[in-house]
Parts: sequence; C-alpha cells; structure tokens
Amino acid sequence: MYLKVHRTPAGDEVVAVCDRELLDTCIQQGDLEIHISGDFYGRSPASPDEVRAALRGAGNCNLFGERTVALAIEMGLIDATGFIRIGSVPHAQIIRL
Repeated sequence: MYLKVHRTPAGDEVVAVCDRELLDTCIQQGDLEIHISGDFYGRSPASPDEVRAALRGAGNCNLFGERTVALAIEMGLIDATGFIRIGSVPHAQIIRL
C-alpha cells in the first residue's frame, strides 16, 4: 500500500491510502474519472502496520483498493457495506467529527 498523511495549517490530518497497483492509474465509471496520483497517495510503500497506525488517529481518511478497504473493515472503521465501488475498485472515505 501507499500512504501519505496531509496536514492542514489548523493541525487536522487527512490520511490517504491506496493499494500499490492502483498508484498512478485512472479509474472510471460513466462520466466519473479519478486519477490515483502519487502526489496525493504518496510514493513510499507502507506496511499494513504503518497504515493501521495512521488510520487509528486520523480524522479524515481517503481509501482506494481491495486491501486498503479490507484493512479499514478489519479495524472496525467501516462495516462491510461502508464503501462504494468506482468501476471495480473499492473506495471509502472516513470523516470523524
């Protein structure tokens, strides 16, 4: 997986994670096209433990891919129906208030 933590000037975090094979690809569904870029998801591989640690404290998460979404389900961050598919790719967003 690839992981990047974005920090806002206010101190908030957005954790972006995607499966390795999705980095720098485009996925489409109808008129919707999403580029899964290294600028947003990072270019350094992350282990499942590193991803778990980042997701545990994150207020906002953006997740793409089978393994990434499965990890969020395993952690109890979303339930088994708490994601959508864009094309055939699972996608979840988590926002904690």
